[in-house]
Amino acid sequence: MAAKKSKNNVNDKTAHVSERKKNVVSELSNLIKSKKTILVASIKNIPSSQYQEISKKLRGKAVVKVPKKNIIFMALETSGISELKELENHIKDSTAILFSDEDSFDLAAELISKKSPAKAKPGQEALSDIEIPEGPTDLIPGPAISELGALGIKIQIEKGKITIKEPKVVAKAGEKISAGAADMLNKLRILPFSIGFIPVAAFDLKERKLYLEISIDRDKTISDLKSAFSKSLGFAVKIAYPNKETIKFLIGKAGMQEKAISLLLQPLEQSQTQVNANAQQNSQEV
Repeated sequence: MAAKKSKNNVNDKTAHVSERKKNVVSELSNLIKSKKTILVASIKNIPSSQYQEISKKLRGKAVVKVPKKNIIFMALETSGISELKELENHIKDSTAILFSDEDSFDLAAELISKKSPAKAKPGQEALSDIEIPEGPTDLIPGPAISELGALGIKIQIEKGKITIKEPKVVAKAGEKISAGAADMLNKLRILPFSIGFIPVAAFDLKERKLYLEISIDRDKTISDLKSAFSKSLGFAVKIAYPNKETIKFLIGKAGMQEKAISLLLQPLEQSQTQVNANAQQNSQEV
């Protein structure tokens, strides 16, 4: 009897599910079977308009679905791919599921590139230190003077506008943003946050692998790689390691060293020439 219950486990779960939900489960199962990548992304706090905009931009690259958690779990189970069980722990509320033939990391990078700046809200937690920079503003003297003063910001008036004399951190990383700080950031058009899909996890259906660290900043990664290459190139030249990247520097370095050695040897050559000349003169005199 126990074996029979286990065999019909999926049917037991779906017996009371409406026809519409069964169709959704079937659609998701088909996407799982036909696509290369399943990516789980958080869409928490994303306005509907922003969600629609990002979804439009992803057309042709990914199919975006936002089903309820129990529907997603049923689809993962009915797909028949046991390894997908690992993905369930990363599916929370306010989650979008993306199905694509793109590589997991390429799709994650695509999502990050589509994030847009967003204003601060009172009570929102700062992800990093939020600073109001020094310099001129468009604010005119009035209530803004006391509002800035309440935040500990030093100011002066220049040409009828408020100028901030020195930068001031108005919310440290991990702290909640005060109403006064949020209001001033908005007035100064400082947008310290970004809105968009946040990649959480991805599953490669062909390789049967789960990837968790997929939130990659492409521009920062490229910058880091350039910096690492520059440092390694200098080290490679220093230890005279020959390859197509270092050879021109090594040849140039060898030429400079040859010149330096020649300059060092010149006094010795001149001295030796003088010694030879003196010896020849002495020989003639004898």
